[in-house]
Amino acid sequence: MGEISGSAPQRKTPVGIHPSSVIEAGATLGKDVAIGPFCHVGADVVLGDNVELLSHVAVAGRTSIGARTRIFPFASIGHEPQDLKFHGEESVLVIGADCLIREGVTMNPGTEGGGLKTVVGDRCTFLANSHIAHDVHVGDSVILSNNVMIAGHCRLGSFVIVGGGAAMHQFVRIGDHAFVGGMAGVENDVIPYGMALGNRANLAGLNLVGLKRRGFSRESIHDLRRAYRLLFAQEGTLKERVEDVAAEFATHPQVHEILDFIREGGDRAICTPREVRDSAA
Repeated sequence: MGEISGSAPQRKTPVGIHPSSVIEAGATLGKDVAIGPFCHVGADVVLGDNVELLSHVAVAGRTSIGARTRIFPFASIGHEPQDLKFHGEESVLVIGADCLIREGVTMNPGTEGGGLKTVVGDRCTFLANSHIAHDVHVGDSVILSNNVMIAGHCRLGSFVIVGGGAAMHQFVRIGDHAFVGGMAGVENDVIPYGMALGNRANLAGLNLVGLKRRGFSRESIHDLRRAYRLLFAQEGTLKERVEDVAAEFATHPQVHEILDFIREGGDRAICTPREVRDSAA
């Protein structure tokens, strides 16, 4: 994956609408929007200030796109969800500010079965041909590499990074600051700060590189590593280990973020290290 800047995407297209593009009556365009050749913007679309569609971009449905977001050619944003149960209900897709959406990316609105809303946070990067399915919620500053597939109803926390070609099973949760390796098939929830690798993915430790890059102190990282070892030891049940770790790290906010994630639960099990999974078999 190439270098990803944390600053707002830089505009290349001049302000204005190319004459070959179609902007349907009813669409709302903010100040200084730039729409290049052969784009299509639907009647219920809202483009924030300084949004840029480079060329051949199709934006449909009840879709709103935040300020300064840039979308590259052949992206399909806001078209009907790929859910056979969808029957035309009035659902929405909300994309935050300062996002970068590269070639061939697809994002779908929500469905009746998932709250009628798909949400993408601010400052997210979606590299070529990545997919956000219906009813997905994505936090801020998330990076999806090329060909990443996020199935319906998934939840991705903030500062998540997903390597190329990885796939998330529907209803999977990925905690804040987690890392998912390229080509991983993730069918269970990944704890905050965790690192999941493989097909099917196993928990392979903590996302130490990400923690260091984001300025977590050595003491915090040391405590997280110690808590991780205790949580995924082979003695006792996970519920017992959660309570033991909660008592030992009573004042550590990052540890309790992991514990709260586990306690909250979801439709999928928790992704665990291979040795823990094998010992439970």
